[in-house]
Amino acid sequence: MNIVAPLHTDDLMTWLNYWGRVHVSGIDLGLERVLPVAQTLAITQPQAKIITVAGTNGKGSTTTIIAQILKEAGYDVGLYQSPHIYRFNERIKVSGVEATDVELIDAFVAVDQARRDCGLSLSFFEATTLAAFLVFTRRKCDVWVLEVGLGGRLDVVNIIDPDVAVITNIGLDHVDWLGDSIEKIAKEKAGIIRPYIPTIFAGQQPLPQAIQNQANICHAPLYCYNQDFFYQNNSTTWTFSTPATTLELPQGKLATHNTATAVAALMVSGLNVSDDALAQGIENAHLAGRFEIVNLDGKQIILDAGHNAHGVEFLLQQLQVFLCQNAQYTEVICVFSMLVDKDIEAVTTQLKSHIKAWHIAALETQRAASIEQITAHLHDAIVHTSVNIEQAFQKALKTLQPHQIILVCGSFHTLETVWESIAHVHE
Repeated sequence: MNIVAPLHTDDLMTWLNYWGRVHVSGIDLGLERVLPVAQTLAITQPQAKIITVAGTNGKGSTTTIIAQILKEAGYDVGLYQSPHIYRFNERIKVSGVEATDVELIDAFVAVDQARRDCGLSLSFFEATTLAAFLVFTRRKCDVWVLEVGLGGRLDVVNIIDPDVAVITNIGLDHVDWLGDSIEKIAKEKAGIIRPYIPTIFAGQQPLPQAIQNQANICHAPLYCYNQDFFYQNNSTTWTFSTPATTLELPQGKLATHNTATAVAALMVSGLNVSDDALAQGIENAHLAGRFEIVNLDGKQIILDAGHNAHGVEFLLQQLQVFLCQNAQYTEVICVFSMLVDKDIEAVTTQLKSHIKAWHIAALETQRAASIEQITAHLHDAIVHTSVNIEQAFQKALKTLQPHQIILVCGSFHTLETVWESIAHVHE
């Protein structure tokens, strides 16, 4: 099937739909196809410092904090993250500002021409990642901060050699693609390590042998949480320390653990970052969909992208703090759905004791878990079903009591739908 590129359109969504149809598979790990296209675009050896962040959880927060601190330090920073929650443009930012539709379309035109010249197809993720790298190249960014989308070794982000590699943690996620054990997944994540570059491992579990092995092979200096860097929360501040350094820093909006990981990465990067830039970056860093609190006509809604056991564990820690600080709220109503390839049992098991009632629906994607698959994990719970997440959210809003809040979680797709509904109210 020959799909015609939308070369003469100024509509970003038309291009995004095009990239969703060009390749036969939404996920297609491997660098064999994408590398020739990247080389044709001349983006594989950027004149910039590269910080690549892989891991199961915390990548979004860690990359956001690194980029914000570097912006405060005066660098032009390209930040690439995925997936987006509300707008595709969220994935590609330069110094905190999203790439424009026109900028992205220009990049897509170039990527499409390069892949045609090579006689290759690209998946949605591959094409959009190459477009991000082209934007950063054209904008002459000083530093690229890159979040690995899936795995590490075979992820398209890994066509770029980093100057600092960060692995936030290792958990059982994407097991169909990455392997069914911590060590197998760790081996994939460790694929971002390069010879002689500093590598941060911020997992709160013991260092996986696969990461140690890859660091040894590459002679890469390895800095581990709770061994080479530490942190301690205080009331309004927190302390970051290494055997040689102690810093007192302000509390930010994002998890202290991820903030400490970001600081550790910058400490070994060789970039010039002042204590003031560290403090300002930490205070100003924020990320959509990470315990994001929205007031909708006096009703409190919390949106969180947690979709695996580790992410939900942190969500619940933040939820307990919120409820302690806002004692008028005593019950949580959950608008919820998940993808079928996620561990629904692990997520619902953690959430169940904190939720008064559930409003669920199937997501509008091929990977969606069905209502039956979700309810199978909600034994003895109060469950209300709807035909879609929009309806589930509206039902929750309509019946919400003054002592209740709404928690939206389970998937980026769940948040996206609810945010569109909220945005429509605010129009």
